[in-house]
Amino acid sequence: MSADKKTSQDAIAIPTNPAVQCLLPLLYIVWADGELNEQEIKSIRSKLTGPIWCSDETSKFLSTWLQPDAPPSATQIQSLRLAIQKSFKNFPKDRKLSLLALGQVLAGTSIPASKLDEEQSDIHTALEEIEQLLGIFSQEAAAELLAYPAQAPDLTKPGEHRDSLPLQKILDGSQVKFRNRIRRLLSQPEFAYSYDSSVDEYREQVYKWCKLLAQEGLGRIAYPVLCGGEGDTEKSIVFFEMLAFHDISLLIKYGVQFGLFGGSINMLGTDRHHLDYLPQIGSLELPGCFAMTELGHGSNVAGIETTATYDPADDCFVIHTPHDQACKQYIGNAACHAQLATVFAQLLLHGASYGVHAFLVPIRDALGNPSPGVKIEDTGIKMGLNGVDNGRLHFEQVRVPRKNLLNRFADVDEGGSYRTRISSPAKRFFTTLSALVTGRVCIAWGSLSASKSGLTIAVRYGQKRRQFGPPGDSETRLLDYRTHQRRLLPPLAAVYALDFALKSLTQRVAGGTIEDRREDEALTAGLKAYCSWLAIDILQTCRECCGGQGYLSVNRFASLRNDLEIFTTFEGDNTVLMQLLAKGLLTDYSRQFEDMRTFTIVKFITSKAETVVSELNPVITRTTSEDHLRDSKFQMAAFTYREQQLLATATRRLRHRITNGMSSHDAFLDCQDHLVTLAHARVELVVLETFIDGVQQAGPDTQPVLKLLCDMYALSRLEADRGWFLESGYIAGSKSKAIRNQVNKLCSEIRPHATALVNAFGIPDAILSAPIANC
Repeated sequence: MSADKKTSQDAIAIPTNPAVQCLLPLLYIVWADGELNEQEIKSIRSKLTGPIWCSDETSKFLSTWLQPDAPPSATQIQSLRLAIQKSFKNFPKDRKLSLLALGQVLAGTSIPASKLDEEQSDIHTALEEIEQLLGIFSQEAAAELLAYPAQAPDLTKPGEHRDSLPLQKILDGSQVKFRNRIRRLLSQPEFAYSYDSSVDEYREQVYKWCKLLAQEGLGRIAYPVLCGGEGDTEKSIVFFEMLAFHDISLLIKYGVQFGLFGGSINMLGTDRHHLDYLPQIGSLELPGCFAMTELGHGSNVAGIETTATYDPADDCFVIHTPHDQACKQYIGNAACHAQLATVFAQLLLHGASYGVHAFLVPIRDALGNPSPGVKIEDTGIKMGLNGVDNGRLHFEQVRVPRKNLLNRFADVDEGGSYRTRISSPAKRFFTTLSALVTGRVCIAWGSLSASKSGLTIAVRYGQKRRQFGPPGDSETRLLDYRTHQRRLLPPLAAVYALDFALKSLTQRVAGGTIEDRREDEALTAGLKAYCSWLAIDILQTCRECCGGQGYLSVNRFASLRNDLEIFTTFEGDNTVLMQLLAKGLLTDYSRQFEDMRTFTIVKFITSKAETVVSELNPVITRTTSEDHLRDSKFQMAAFTYREQQLLATATRRLRHRITNGMSSHDAFLDCQDHLVTLAHARVELVVLETFIDGVQQAGPDTQPVLKLLCDMYALSRLEADRGWFLESGYIAGSKSKAIRNQVNKLCSEIRPHATALVNAFGIPDAILSAPIANC
């Protein structure tokens, strides 16, 4: 077909007939939205009957636009739009018209339907019926046709930039001056990120950063004053929390050197070890590592196979790796920098094993040469944390002096006799590990800080990024979409809830004795697992919420997500840690009885059943009012019921299996899924309880928004586990729906505070360092 012929066919001659002119906006919309099918065209034709539609000019025009097998061309459709827009060039832009009103203006009349003559009334009725038939939202379609210019974005949405300082004051707590010092330090140019370094360059950069921190005295915060430290465990945990806003490789390098390595000497050693080593460790003159994990035994520390055999002839211990599976694996600082290692090994004395103890073993000299009998290998490139030099350690009959045994809880004297004030091997082992519980607290805080970084980036980006929107208006902020709120605001509430829970745990761990820490060990394990799992989910969600921008390295999700991945398995595999928490609950539970055949157990289970029956009544299970669902008493009752019910049923399952001849080991294997579910329930109960307490203690300037977050945490967790609550009969279907509706409503209520809530985390832009987070 020639160009001239094509042009002539695409030309539009619009009839002067008012009936056709009234129809033009509708015709444009139905064809611009997609081709009409034969049935739709037949339906439209059926509405366009009567004398007014039957003139030759009108019939010819309609036949051009209502042919299913010969639709109008793209040029014709665009020409029609331009013709309509030209007619409205000087029309007031603030007037919002329907398609029908638009057609009336084109036809030269805007008479209300009630005053139209019979002919005009027929047109009005026909067009209304066609709009309904095709499902057109008339006013929005008219605005799109005229393409009203989009309004300028409103960047000062009411309530959007509320003052975040009162909230930050709560999150900063008593260490506000120290936190501000760290913010200033990490914002310096020396701590700027690099995204194009080789692995070797990255490792050296992280090592230099560690030296800068040591020069600031930040490596010895938890060490005794006698050794140049501050003796402040809580402050050292706060520093770890703050450092986690920065590079995670630096966080782990710092944690290994000053926390695990130095901390093991501080907590497991005595004065002679403290004075000999801690000043040099705190200044990084003596880099070291923490060698516990073995290739064949990760979470099972009691089963490690490295040996430390006492040799009375030389008054020393012989450290030995019996086979390859017993090599120390994934040891941070080992591949490049460590000179001394805290090595966990089975103490063998006069042919008897006394369990796992810690020994100080030189692995390099000051020039970087491996010590005699020590073989060091580089673990290699990892998914993340490539600024940390993880390595493997093999020991071939390495001799160390007797004084290198960290002897706080047990010692070997000059005559080769074993001495300890803790006679029980099991209690001695767990006391040793309890001394290191702060490591798991720090990992939980590190996970939470990374979650805060991710949420800050995603919420700020969602506040400024616009996409789609109503015709003629500015595009909609991402954060104004319900789906976006659903993805970001419940996790934001969870992060606030966990902040309160971890602060409470930190105060207990930092202020208590070793025995007190033993009591908190199980909960610490559960919170570490819960926080690190949640961080992975949050960072993935935040990355997706930032689209392609979140995929760029410079916006930090790549490093945050990859670096945090290992948090779910070091300092204990999360699933194993959850089982540890569950076993702790079962132990406390079983202390109420020694023998399941006694009247005690029967009485206890009976009372538990009575409690359950009293709670499962129609008023509780079916009440759906907002006041009830947002009542902290209801929320605590629901979380408590879930934990107690899971605890009771887990105990019954285990007892039933053991009574029927199954070993306790096999019984636990058979109930592992139940135990992990119980542990999750326990963690969430503790988190909710501490959050509620925190909200009640807050001042009037912060309590309302914190209460919204607390309700969001409680109800979103109930919603997430609604299957269990429905199966258990604790809530009815109507209540489950009401909970979902409340979560939606809370999204709308929290939305105006979202930016302030993430700003309250107090992460300086230089540390956050994500261009898309700049508001």
